Amino acid sequence: MSSRRVVLALALSSLRYRAAASLASFIAIFVGCGLLIACAGLFETAIVLKAAPERLSAAPLVVGGSAGFKLPDEESQVVPYAERAVLPEDQVAKISAVQGVGQAVPDVSFATVLLHDGAPEPGASVLSGHGWDSASLGGYKLTEGAAPNTPGQVVLDAATASAAGLHAGSAVDLAVNGQRQSFQISGVAQPSQAVRAPAFFFSVADTQRFNPHPGTVGLVGVFPADGIDATELAGKISEQVPALTVLTGDDRGSAEFVGVSGSQLPLILLAAIFGGMVLVVMALVVSATISLTVRQRQQELALLRATGATPKQVHRMVVMETMAVGALAAVCGAFLGSLLGNWIFSTSGSLGIVPDELAFTQDIIAFAAGIVVTLAITFGAAWFAALAAARARPIQALAEAAIPGAKVNAVRRMGALICGAATVLLASTTIFMPADSAAAIGGPALLTGAIGVALLGPEIIAWVVDRFGPFVRRVAGRDATLAVINTRARAVAFAAVLTPITLASAVALGNVYSETTAQKAQVNAYAGQLQADAVLTSTAGGFSPDQLAQIRSTPGVSTSSPLVTSSGWIEDPYDGNGSDPLRLLGVAPQDQGGTVLSTEVTEGSLTALRGDSVALPASVADSLEIKVGAKIKMRLGDGAQVPVTVVALLDSPSSYASMVLPADLLAAHTTSGLASQVLVRGGDASAIVSALSDRTKDWPGVTVGDDSTLAASFQASADVEALINYLLAVLAIAYAAIAAVNTLSVAVLARRREFGAQRLAGADRGQVKRMLFVEGGIVAVTGLVLGIVISLFTVVPMALTTGEIIPSGPVWVFLAVVLAIFLIVWPATALSARLAMRRNAVEAVKMPGQ
Repeated sequence: MSSRRVVLALALSSLRYRAAASLASFIAIFVGCGLLIACAGLFETAIVLKAAPERLSAAPLVVGGSAGFKLPDEESQVVPYAERAVLPEDQVAKISAVQGVGQAVPDVSFATVLLHDGAPEPGASVLSGHGWDSASLGGYKLTEGAAPNTPGQVVLDAATASAAGLHAGSAVDLAVNGQRQSFQISGVAQPSQAVRAPAFFFSVADTQRFNPHPGTVGLVGVFPADGIDATELAGKISEQVPALTVLTGDDRGSAEFVGVSGSQLPLILLAAIFGGMVLVVMALVVSATISLTVRQRQQELALLRATGATPKQVHRMVVMETMAVGALAAVCGAFLGSLLGNWIFSTSGSLGIVPDELAFTQDIIAFAAGIVVTLAITFGAAWFAALAAARARPIQALAEAAIPGAKVNAVRRMGALICGAATVLLASTTIFMPADSAAAIGGPALLTGAIGVALLGPEIIAWVVDRFGPFVRRVAGRDATLAVINTRARAVAFAAVLTPITLASAVALGNVYSETTAQKAQVNAYAGQLQADAVLTSTAGGFSPDQLAQIRSTPGVSTSSPLVTSSGWIEDPYDGNGSDPLRLLGVAPQDQGGTVLSTEVTEGSLTALRGDSVALPASVADSLEIKVGAKIKMRLGDGAQVPVTVVALLDSPSSYASMVLPADLLAAHTTSGLASQVLVRGGDASAIVSALSDRTKDWPGVTVGDDSTLAASFQASADVEALINYLLAVLAIAYAAIAAVNTLSVAVLARRREFGAQRLAGADRGQVKRMLFVEGGIVAVTGLVLGIVISLFTVVPMALTTGEIIPSGPVWVFLAVVLAIFLIVWPATALSARLAMRRNAVEAVKMPGQ
């Protein structure tokens, strides 16, 4: 039998005698592999963006406007628009003229909500109004009644009619573009397949009247002529009618559902940031676990060397053992990855991070990538862990097995210094960056800091015990004396526990407090640019011009302005920041009563904010060398390129600046075409709120609040972005917690002989447990302190970029993290100690191990 086969047989046969250590390695690799596969699935979902069409499912091709903004300095990158890109009506005729097109059906969408007792249902889909011609795009067929041929008639989809108890001939109240109107139901239609969103189909005259963008259509559904292949026809349309997006198959869903394309960047960030975090955490956790199990076998490995085994054979045996466990864990991790991927994605959907219509995609590529990376990390961890034991001389190895040294080698020390320098550099760089970009740079400081701790772990434990050992003895009593000695002697083993505790606390505190700090600054910056005594909000699509006029005429109102929000770019001169568009605010021009803008005007005047004009943040204008009176080109949220004149410069916050346009101009380039909020100023705030509440009591879906409503609306938008970071933190902490329990259990269970000897010497089980609790407390406190220090390298620079000194966030988060760490350490210690002392002391002393 060859030496290779002998080593393999020895490696496999020895696994049965190291069940606890093997299980620890298995769990660390199993969970890590599952998380990596989940991340790969999220990344694949973001690339594919699979969203099966529903209302447009009957049309083999769907033609829409431009897919996104092609960055001038990076032609291959396209950033999705925030709004739906519409098409001029004359494009329909050009599409119809393409050879092979059987029929081109235009589709117009506008805000329509069914009213129950005068109010829309909470969370009701708003963009549900369409022309009757577009019913064919979903295969809708009349099941009763007739098509809407005259104004004032509407066809309801069967599901909506059934749920509301309506039928052909009934009268129904709808909120169309924010206004209550009564219609007669001319018919009820059933789609060819299940459609979740309600649909209301109107006559041609009403469709033209309600179209928020006159002279345009939202989409065009194309039916190929008989015998024409849809894919080939899509290529012809793209060639003959350029600057359009032609979609087939499941890609059509991204045209039907506005939020699908916009979810690509959040998903990529979620997958990339979390994937990178998992890679680092997994590498640290797996390395710590494997190193601990190898360290506990030093005596066994030394005996192998003493009986003639070569360093290569010992090294190969350790690697083979670990890879056998790793391969099994990776295969099982594939099943966990499928479950985790679906759970993370569904959770993201329920939190509003991604739209419900987007489908989770996770195929063989995601599974293969996760398994390959997992095995590579496992192999690297095992290779390095076995290296020191394999190179040691037999007598040295036997000595090390008795008293393992806390000194780390020069390579690890150099790596720790590099990681420490990287942490300081990242933190320093963050201070000089805009707050909206700082998190991407500051976040990795958590990981580099944790890696540095992992590399210096044994020396850190030894230093803490040497420095604070006397204090621990005074506080914890006589049981602490042996605990301090044990912690110092077993610094290498406890370092494996220290790493995940440090990671968990650093990631939790760093991610949460950097996000809460940035979020508070963001909300304050956006809301601080506006001022209002009352804020009106519509959930029925927006405010019509007639409603805006009634608000202005309300007694006590001196100034009112619709508020429109979107995002866009300065295209000429290009600002070079295309992947992160600036927020656009649309407000009414300044009148004699004042303005709702509270931002100081440094140059120019807001009275000129009319027509095609813009007020720019002074910091943006200075960076692009733009002066008042200059003509620039902007790319708005629907893809329209609009030439505007700069009429004012604003002293906006540099981190979260907004470009301000006339509300009418910006609203015309949003999907709904209407403002969903109105800001009002006057003398007595409470009197204005009361007067407006009386004025709007019969308006569907309209609520009136005070100035805090403005910050709350921005907060709701920021919360969705923050949820991504919170989700990442929870998952990373959970993995680190599992790893901490894992390594701690292995470290305690390996000390059965030691506990038996202590009990034979007169100690009872309670004293042994108290000793272990003190040991765990030392490691927990050390990990917490290190985690707090590492998190400060992310949190403090983030606070400084926002103009603050003290980070923002709830104190309970800090207390919860502290409590969580001790709830991880002490229960795991208690359970492991109970298992380790199940046998009587004599039997325990006879057992193999340390």
